[in-house]
This record gives sequence, structure tokens and C-alpha cells, in this order.
Amino acid sequence: MKSLLKTLVACLAVIILSGYGQAQVHYTAGGSPWNQKVESGPDKDVPGWFYNCGITGIRVELIEDVPTSLLVRYVFPKSPAFGKIKEGDFITGAGGELFTTPHRNGYGMEVFGPEGPILDFAKVLRHAQSTAGDGKLEVTVFRKGKSKSVKLNIGTKYGEFFEEDVSRKVLKELLDSLTSLQQKDGSWGIPSYDIFAALALMSSDKKSHKNAVLKNVKFHAKTTSTNKQDESSLINWRYMAAAIVLSEYYLQTEDKWVIEELQQIYEYLIYTQYTSMKQINPKAKESHPGSYPKDESKAYGGWGHNPGFEGYGPIAMLTAQGALAFSLMSRCGIEVDRERHMAAYDFLERGSGKNFYVWYADESAGDENWADMGRTGATAIAFAMSPFKEHAGKASKYAQIIGEHPESFPDTHASPIMGMALGAVGAYCDEQAFRNLMESNHWWFTMSHCTDGSFYYQPNRDNAGYGYTTRTHVNAVVAFILSLPKGALTLTQSAEKAVGPKE
Repeated sequence: MKSLLKTLVACLAVIILSGYGQAQVHYTAGGSPWNQKVESGPDKDVPGWFYNCGITGIRVELIEDVPTSLLVRYVFPKSPAFGKIKEGDFITGAGGELFTTPHRNGYGMEVFGPEGPILDFAKVLRHAQSTAGDGKLEVTVFRKGKSKSVKLNIGTKYGEFFEEDVSRKVLKELLDSLTSLQQKDGSWGIPSYDIFAALALMSSDKKSHKNAVLKNVKFHAKTTSTNKQDESSLINWRYMAAAIVLSEYYLQTEDKWVIEELQQIYEYLIYTQYTSMKQINPKAKESHPGSYPKDESKAYGGWGHNPGFEGYGPIAMLTAQGALAFSLMSRCGIEVDRERHMAAYDFLERGSGKNFYVWYADESAGDENWADMGRTGATAIAFAMSPFKEHAGKASKYAQIIGEHPESFPDTHASPIMGMALGAVGAYCDEQAFRNLMESNHWWFTMSHCTDGSFYYQPNRDNAGYGYTTRTHVNAVVAFILSLPKGALTLTQSAEKAVGPKE
């Protein structure tokens, strides 16, 4: 296979692609992420972590030496492309036009974005699956030394993504799938990602969806307490998730039993919030000497992965969730310590640049620098929910920087799926910012949509989190984003109020 691939690459380079610059493909020399596989679920037979090409059923790899082509690595049985597109084919064009823009697949201000064959394919596919495109997709492939045109019948079942009817249909399918994918304990596998499944289902009045929400709420209640001896790894993520889900549930239902559970979660979050050097794990000085706080002010008011200060200490992503959680719990009637609550917001402001981009910790990345927007999105919605008058209007400022740089949307560091969800709800605090984010990333939704209606976790340029999350948590995040305009959550109602009512 390798020798054949080398031959085909050489042929393509000479016959079709000579004269083009080298592609930028942001992956490691060891073969990651292409060599990563999953053991279960709908992608278990796929031989690696490749780009999904929408509802065609095609999975492709980006080849650095063939900058304007897509190497076909898998075709799903019973998909529109099955039997017509072959593994080992190079897709060199779509819609009757050859690809001419090399891959730009990098991580950072200057190189974010999907430019190249991935984006070009997405644009043609977007039109083809619409009513105007009649469900017909023409694909140009290079096979056995020859170029040929292949026509695929992809249908118009889903149409063009984000059209009102399409969004409604897709959302319904995703919500139904989430109920079927829910585990017996009420979770979807990872509590910190489960947030978005539960919140999306809260947008529905369907009985089965309400039952699924209640099961998840009970799961969070069961797995949280005031037990300070709980030393589970990354425990603060679990408690943040529980705080947000239980609060939104209570604000919808006013089920009285939830209040006691929220009080327990609040007390634990107060315990884990970093406010004193006495909370520093002694091992932190050895493991992360550069992060060790020099005085009480460093990292004050933030949350890290675990209680107090360990490793590199409190981070903005968790601290924004903490500020948000306190605001939600306060609306539920929990008495929140004002000083502690304000300390979380102060942490976030210290980590904000003049452009309102939020860095990892409580120091900015610079006045105009920016990267992935998950932290900024979480901060935006936290400020939209703030009970403090001095924070009025700041949510839209954080939202606007997301709308100005939407190209980093699918590339959030470490937890891309969470970053996409929080980036979207943060952008929702400004109508134009949200519109820019969604339209600029239309390609991602189009390409991530699978033949069976589910959504796929595309390779991330920071390369994190591939596993059994290939579909389930992506479905949850897409459903959550599609549910935002329904205004069913306190989160979304507050986001709209951040800039006033929509037209």
C-alpha cells in the first residue's frame, strides 16, 4: 500500500499539481492523528482519524506532498459514494472544477482556517445537497494514473445546513439520538461534555427528552456532594457540569429537591476555589516551578482541574464556568458569597487582552493576540449572567472578538468539542458575532454531517480527544448550538439581553 501510495503521489505531483506550493498540514511525524482508531461505535471499521466528507460517506487524509488533493482512506458501505469512490483514490476536484488552493491546516493566528480542498469540497457539497443542487455531486478523482469524473446522488433530504426547516429536522434527529445513546446511569460518558446534551434536550417539550434530562440531573446529583475527601482526577470539571445542569433544570421546573443538591455543589466549589497559598499542593513547586504563585494575588479566585492549586494552577476555562455556575445558582436562590463570586470575574478580567480575548490563566496573551475561543466564549456567557452592575455590556465585547475571528472555531485546545459549544453560546451574546461564526464555519457542519444523520468529530489541529467521542458528544454540541435560538435556557435568555432583543 505504501509503495503504491508513493507512486500515485509522484504521478499526481507531476501530472496535475506541479507548480503548487507545499501544503501546511499540522500533524506529527509519528503519524498522529491519522493513525488513531476507535474500538467501538459507527467509526470502528475506519482505519484512522480522517476527515469526514459530509453525507457522501467518504473519509479522507490530507497529504502534505499533494497539497491540492484529498486521499480517500475509507468509504462507508451503503453510502452515496460506496462502489463509486475507491479507497486509494485522490479527489482532485468537485463540481467540475479542480482544486487549486493548497491545504492550510495549521494552529495559530496566521494559519487558522480550512482553506484548501477541504473548504472547496464543502462549498460544492453545500450547494449539491440543497434543492437548487438537486442532490447531485460531481467529484473528480485520480485513479490508476487517470483522471475521471464520478457523479454521486446524495439527495436533498437534509438540504443546505442552517436553513430553518433543515435545522429543525436535524435538531429533532439529534435529540432523539441523544436519548437512545444515554447510558443507564443517566450520563453520556463524560460529565463535562454531558452538559450540552442535557441543555439541548431542555429545549424540547417531548416527554422522552424530558425524561432523559431528569435522568442526567439525577446522575449529577448522585455523583456530587460536600465530600472533601473526593480526590477524583479533574474533579472540578464534574462539579461545574453539575452546577450548570442542575441550575438550568431547577430554573425550568422548580423541583424543590434540586436546591439541596445545588447547595452541596456550591459548598464544594467554594472549597475548591483557589484563594490562599495554604491550598497549594506541595508537589506543584517541583512539577511546575514556573507556575508556582509568588504571592496571594496570583491566580486568586480561580479554579484548576482539582481543588486549590496543583500543576499549573487555576485556568480561565474552569473559572469562567465557576463564575457562570455561581450566577445560575444565585438565581435558584442559593446564597452566593459576593467576594468569592467577584474574585472569579476579576480573574477573568486579568486574563483578558484589550481586544477581550481570554488567555489560559489570569494574565493576557497580549493586547491584540488571539487563538482558540472556547475560554472567551465561556467568559462571554459568564458576564452575560453576571449579577454585578459593573459588568453590564461586557458580554458583547467578548462575543465580538469571537465574531471577528471565527476561523479558530473547530480548533480549541485540549477540549475542542467543549470549546465549540462555549464559543458558540458566547458569540450568541452578540447577534452579528453569532451570525459570523456560524456562516464562516458552515463548512464544518456540512463536512461533519454523516450519512446516518449524526455528526463526526473532525481531526482537530491541536489534536486532542479522539476516542468514543467520535459521534456522541459532537451530536450533543451540534444539538446545543441549533437549540440556542429557541431561547429555552436561562443562558440564552441572558445572552439575548446582553445586547437587547433581536429584530
